[in-house]
Amino acid sequence: MKRILLVEDDTFLIDIYTTKLKESGFSVEIAIDGDEALRKMREKKKPDLLLLDIVLPRIDGWEILEKIKTELKLKDLKIIILSNLGQKEEVEKGLKLGATKYLIKAHYTPSEIVEEIKKVLK
Repeated sequence: MKRILLVEDDTFLIDIYTTKLKESGFSVEIAIDGDEALRKMREKKKPDLLLLDIVLPRIDGWEILEKIKTELKLKDLKIIILSNLGQKEEVEKGLKLGATKYLIKAHYTPSEIVEEIKKVLK
């Protein structure tokens, strides 16, 4: 079973994505801020995929991406950014910082997001 770490601070979206991902056979762990996300990735077995929001309390998604790049254990982690930030510069920045894919929340249904995750994990 593939493990996904969902980093999201909106409880409504956490419920929707967690339900969809579990229905699709994924194991899901939640982090509601950047501190918690980094701690979980460092303390536990590395997830198969990080589903990352950018706008987060404490440490934002950009900073998480920066920290992941510097940690050998996490360097090859597959990352999908799932954010409402949809400007061209933001998408380019996310990909440049190591994200495998950048999805804009408003453009994808939860089912489509699951399909994108499956493609990345193939």
